[in-house]
Amino acid sequence: MAFTPGTAVSPSVDIELSLACRGLSGTDTLSKSDPMCVTYVQPFGQRKWVEYHRTETVKNNQDPNFVSKVLIGYRFEEQQPILFEIYDSDSKDKDLSAHDFLGTITITLGQLVANKRNKLQLTNREGALKGSYLIVTAEELTNDNNEVILELKGQKLDKKDFFGKSDPFLEFYKLTDTGNYTLVYKTDVIKDTLSPHWKSFSMPVRLLCNGDYDRNLKVICFDWNSSGDHSLIGEFYTTLKGLLEPNATFKCINEKKKQKKKDYKDSGEISVVNIKINALYSFLDYIQGGTEIFCTVAIDFTGSNGNPSDPSSLHYVNAASMNLYEQAIWSVVSIIEDYDSDKQFPVLGFGAKIPPHGQVSHEFFVNMSVDNPHCFGVRGVLDAYRNCIKQVQLYGPTNFAPIVNHVAGIAQNNQAGDGYFILLILTDGAITDMEQTVEAIVKASLLPISIIIVGIGNAEFDAMEELDSDKSGLKTANGVRAARDIVQFVPFNQYLSNDPNTANLLLAKDVLAEVPKQFMEYMKVSGIIPKKRESKTLDIENLKI
Repeated sequence: MAFTPGTAVSPSVDIELSLACRGLSGTDTLSKSDPMCVTYVQPFGQRKWVEYHRTETVKNNQDPNFVSKVLIGYRFEEQQPILFEIYDSDSKDKDLSAHDFLGTITITLGQLVANKRNKLQLTNREGALKGSYLIVTAEELTNDNNEVILELKGQKLDKKDFFGKSDPFLEFYKLTDTGNYTLVYKTDVIKDTLSPHWKSFSMPVRLLCNGDYDRNLKVICFDWNSSGDHSLIGEFYTTLKGLLEPNATFKCINEKKKQKKKDYKDSGEISVVNIKINALYSFLDYIQGGTEIFCTVAIDFTGSNGNPSDPSSLHYVNAASMNLYEQAIWSVVSIIEDYDSDKQFPVLGFGAKIPPHGQVSHEFFVNMSVDNPHCFGVRGVLDAYRNCIKQVQLYGPTNFAPIVNHVAGIAQNNQAGDGYFILLILTDGAITDMEQTVEAIVKASLLPISIIIVGIGNAEFDAMEELDSDKSGLKTANGVRAARDIVQFVPFNQYLSNDPNTANLLLAKDVLAEVPKQFMEYMKVSGIIPKKRESKTLDIENLKI
């Protein structure tokens, strides 16, 4: 059938890319590499590469199987180039230049989908072939919206360590339609035991078995070794349906032992302690169910920003262009505005001497109202900011805790799922109440709140990076850990080399990227499901853009 203008184009389908490497060349002299894979895509119509995904780091392994999958939409009508780069991770630094480059390959998503299982020889930066490979398995995912929650234990596992018991962990593999198994989950390691009880974990059913409850799963039990050469205890095969059987128990079999020992029975048992299937909801399910997003803007008015009357000041206001504070406000608040029905934004200031008595305040209303901090829409926020600059004296120090506690106090009274709170902090420098701020954030991590920190200017932002502790988790001086990661830090300077309009779009994209994930984590942990709401007809005539 010929294509004619106006004909609907088929929607994209979700593709899962499973990644593994073989024969990586080590860069460490006394140990194996700690590889990770970084995936880049080219946005439609653009020639530049944009980072899309990073796997976890696999310690001491030249042949890693990565658990983290690349989920990407496939569109037949587009050529979708993909670039993969492999690095030997040498630190927790997010900057890839801090890690050793191991190889790269460029291909299109269409090629990956057509071949399903792809063994791609890596090259160096100049295109010379290396003796190592990236294996990419592509599979279309179903629309199954359930998740499986699974808790397992082991009994009478084989002892693998000569001087002690084993350190067992499990790896889950699913059978793909290419006939190969790909790694989908790895449990925690339980030290020095032959009867481990692993932590409960959850994952989408479509990632575990692509929604097919009869699809074969392979579960391998290993004894963990620091060298990366983990010892096989045994393995078994099952399906999700098999895991759901009452009192499901499986014999771990080590085929090499079985062949060597005539009286061999098994290497222990793995039993299901608890399993259930829950419905998975999306961010939009909650928004369409009536959950509202509320955003509070907090602005740094400390003296380190510079005299506002000086054009070099970060707070210099003029009619010709927006300063960096104004650009950040416009970029983020204009997007959040779409999800806020009354478009009323509380705007708080900190670190200034305020009228009428000139006392230092770390929590004042930027619109200078006595009892109402709200400003209407992003334009109202900007107007309040410009008027405030004329009335306050920039001072210090830079204290975050009062602002965090202020918003947390409001969120404390709204934990039923009707609202979710975003605190946008715009700041130019180091925090002077770090310990108190960490405590405030750790307490807030139990509440429906996300904190976005945008660094303005050229100062060192080490403290902000510490607060944005994606991997290690934030911890108070007393050892109390945050219940979840709620902080996202972005330095605005890294966007200034772009076109101003593009810079604002990229800033908004990056600072808001983690909000839906943090939102969903709160709803899931709190056991809140979205409400059903009757659809409304959009009044086109009164719609203002």
